[in-house]
Amino acid sequence: MIPLGDRRSFILANTSLLHPPHVPEIALHLASEVHDLWIRTEEELAADGLPPPFWAFAWAGGQGLARFVLDHPERVRGRHVVDFASGSGLVAIAAMKAGAASVLALDIDPFAAEAARLNAGENGVALTVEQRDTIGEALNADVLLAGDVFYDPNFSLKLEPWFDALAASGVAIYVGDPGRFYLPAGRVVREAVYEVPVTRVLEDADVKRTTVWRWRRPGENTAA
Repeated sequence: MIPLGDRRSFILANTSLLHPPHVPEIALHLASEVHDLWIRTEEELAADGLPPPFWAFAWAGGQGLARFVLDHPERVRGRHVVDFASGSGLVAIAAMKAGAASVLALDIDPFAAEAARLNAGENGVALTVEQRDTIGEALNADVLLAGDVFYDPNFSLKLEPWFDALAASGVAIYVGDPGRFYLPAGRVVREAVYEVPVTRVLEDADVKRTTVWRWRRPGENTAA
């Protein structure tokens, strides 16, 4: 079991400072083939009291969404942004680099929260990082960013009504998704498509077609 105070040491010992291939402007502490973290199973991690290290990899949905934010800074410039299920903090960091007024990075994993703080420092940006579950809550935000969150049916069912409520309150929601099965196609509008290099061990592919979607506003024409 790793003491909470040793999270940063654990991250530094099990990652390298790398540049995601689709977002080379950003440096992140990520696992690679040379690290034991790369090959350990979920069962082995659980035996050490560790959640799966989703924060240690640059997933296609996050890379695509971060690329979109950097390429379209007007979507976040001067606005208060929430990066939901932030993981490594990749998308949150991209939003700050694109000129967001503030970014709150949210994740329930304490290691992800520590990784986001560490990675923000590496990139010279300031993030507010919180380890808590906000699903169902109102957010004091103009924009919500969510990279690769529709991978599980039960989780997706929780997100849909929450995203609907946030959109109804005026929050602009952008989702980066590499073709996950549970994305509700009727609730989103395509904004951009990217071919994102990924790790075959994780995704069983070398490149994932990743789409950035905008969540529909209430009453928005489905043909939009």
